[in-house]
Amino acid sequence: MAQESATDRETLTSSEKHYFDSYSGHYIHEEMLKDTVRTLSYRQAILKNKDLFKDKIVLDVGCGTGILSMFAAQAGAKHVIAVDMSNIIEMATKIVDLNGFSDKITLLRGKLEDVKLPFPKVDIIISEWMGYFLLYESMLDTVLWARDHYLVEGGLIFPDRATIHIAGIEDGEYKEDKIHYWENVYGFDYSPFIDIAMKEPLVDIVENRAVVTSSSKLIDIDINTVKVEDLAFFKEFELKAQRDDLIHGLVSWFDIWFPYNGDKKNEVYFSTGPHAHYTHWKQTVFYLDNVIDIRKGETIKLTLDSKPNKENPRDLDVKITYDFNGDGETKEDDEDYRAVKSNYQYIMH
Repeated sequence: MAQESATDRETLTSSEKHYFDSYSGHYIHEEMLKDTVRTLSYRQAILKNKDLFKDKIVLDVGCGTGILSMFAAQAGAKHVIAVDMSNIIEMATKIVDLNGFSDKITLLRGKLEDVKLPFPKVDIIISEWMGYFLLYESMLDTVLWARDHYLVEGGLIFPDRATIHIAGIEDGEYKEDKIHYWENVYGFDYSPFIDIAMKEPLVDIVENRAVVTSSSKLIDIDINTVKVEDLAFFKEFELKAQRDDLIHGLVSWFDIWFPYNGDKKNEVYFSTGPHAHYTHWKQTVFYLDNVIDIRKGETIKLTLDSKPNKENPRDLDVKITYDFNGDGETKEDDEDYRAVKSNYQYIMH
């Protein structure tokens, strides 16, 4: 049985209870395990670098079903400490025992900040902490706490680098279905829902052919050195049209890198963008409150401001501004498309 921590469930906030409870069922873990890009990337990053794991003490933050802990044990870790607050750790304990790793993996149930580890320091931290838009409902804050309290000097973090990217997309059909649907619902005006639907970014699959513009990197996170306060960020950027088209929204995705032992062949990286293979993170779409009629070579100036919600830090408040002035001639009825600017607030919760 998993060892219990001093964490008292009654001390958790309602948002924390909701977050941890969401990982109690097996369906979400099935989805993550079947995400071959995610799971095989971790396996390759660990098993291709056995020299880094051999005889090391490893901490698995948010271990879930224990798959990363078992990869680390397979790679020759001296011992793995697997920590999770969700009751899925009871199933992880059975799985670890069934697969013969009980002597190599210690499972602890509780918040990492509350548990007492069997080792004062660890050599490696592994964690699958990423959320939608990378930082929404992510566990990165906890990984950084583990880094600052338990990781030996010169220790490794898997993964150790993450970036967020954004581009403009043509998505008229989907926007019509998700947003304009509310204008006429079986003959009734449901338009008050439009503002709600617009403020909540959409998590779904975006086909690469929908991308209209160049992409821009919003943030580059070195997990070895980043501070929690750095995860609230502001970025000014431009997107350049790659063809004549309409822009209905912005698509964002993240890329992930893992440490390697100096041999470039052992570097493991994956992307969650429209150009890449499917992952359960899909992509995050921010629909614009205007439609932009853009022509090849023209640019849009934008800013994006992302910060944790004050009431629930796992949620995100995202503000996007944009300014576009078409270079070419415009028809009178196209003026709204060819010269637009806006300041719009989104809430990821």
